[in-house]
Amino acid sequence: MTIKKFIDITNDYLQKKSIIYISTGFGGFILGILLFIFFSPNYYANNNQVLFEIKKGENLNQIIQRLHQDEIIPSKFNMRIASVFYDASHQIKAGKYRIPNGLNYFELVKLFLKGTPEESVRVTIPEGIWQFRLAQIFRKEMDLDSARFIELSKNKSFIKSLGLNCSNLEGYMRPETFDFVKTSSVEEVMRKLVSETNKLFTDSVLVQIKKMGYSKHEILTIASIVEAESNIVDEFGTIAGVYYNRLKRGMKLQADPTVQYLKRKSKRRNRILYKDLEIDSPYNTYKYPGMPPGPINNPSKEAILASINPEKHNLYYFVADGKGGHIFAKNYSQHLKNVNNYRVWRRANR
Repeated sequence: MTIKKFIDITNDYLQKKSIIYISTGFGGFILGILLFIFFSPNYYANNNQVLFEIKKGENLNQIIQRLHQDEIIPSKFNMRIASVFYDASHQIKAGKYRIPNGLNYFELVKLFLKGTPEESVRVTIPEGIWQFRLAQIFRKEMDLDSARFIELSKNKSFIKSLGLNCSNLEGYMRPETFDFVKTSSVEEVMRKLVSETNKLFTDSVLVQIKKMGYSKHEILTIASIVEAESNIVDEFGTIAGVYYNRLKRGMKLQADPTVQYLKRKSKRRNRILYKDLEIDSPYNTYKYPGMPPGPINNPSKEAILASINPEKHNLYYFVADGKGGHIFAKNYSQHLKNVNNYRVWRRANR
């Protein structure tokens, strides 16, 4: 064997060995990245754990989409890969799960496959409920501390942790029927109700109310008054339009529910006397112009949407018609006639 041939064989061997080393190194590098991606903990803000509900009939893509929206996972694609690895598409059970902070993708899939959904309690929250009544409902239905509920409603740091800038959570807690995990804390329940209200304020809605010249807080304030004025949903948009018209003209709202709010713990809260109209409070819209400082109850979805999309008209007054609805008027003289007719009806039907 010549020296040249030996050198050529040696070089060929070294090249093949280098390729093997490079391939092995590259494979190890890729494997390391995959292990880092799928086994690294996923952290989310605010809580040590989060309650997540998998609804009946939801498919895997819908579940992953909501996990991403709730910022529990940073990547939908990685969650799908982990789910395929466990063949989880048809094995995940519906129910409410407590997700500890810091689970990786594989641990999260295993939680849904092996974890037992917690027992739930169904709670119905009436529309337009006052905050202290809401606290009483959760004390009755879930044995939660009502004093703690009220305390957190005014707790600045807790309110800030919800991403809100207000002094009280009254108005921000959506009334409806919800299923709660039986062992939920006061904080978890309140976060759930606030998040349900937040869902109504999509990016397009926030743009719209900004064009209207109002904030989310002001919309909820109007919605709470609208909610308290009528039990007829079809009237909500008309009533909201009346109040916006009065605000634009600089008129006082003169809304009875704001005075009832000031008397909410009185046995005669629904009966408003002339002396009540002189109560010195910024919530008294007979005495002070503009909106009250904040919502006077927790308004329904329908009242909120009506306040976001008020009816366009030139009405400024309304009074009860004696049949559960209201009669609306464009001017004060017509309003006085409607008020007189209502008083005649009321005397005749006492």
